[in-house]
Amino acid sequence: MSKEKKIIEMDYKEHNKTYDGFIKFTKYTTILVILILVFLLAFVY
Repeated sequence: MSKEKKIIEMDYKEHNKTYDGFIKFTKYTTILVILILVFLLAFVY
């Protein structure tokens, strides 16, 4: 006796929206970390 599996179709619009949000978050976080490091470097020299 095999049970049928439901295949859920992917919502590509929502997927792309989430992916774009992740890329923006990663980009701006990286820029923020670099700026903080440059700011801290200013106190060393």
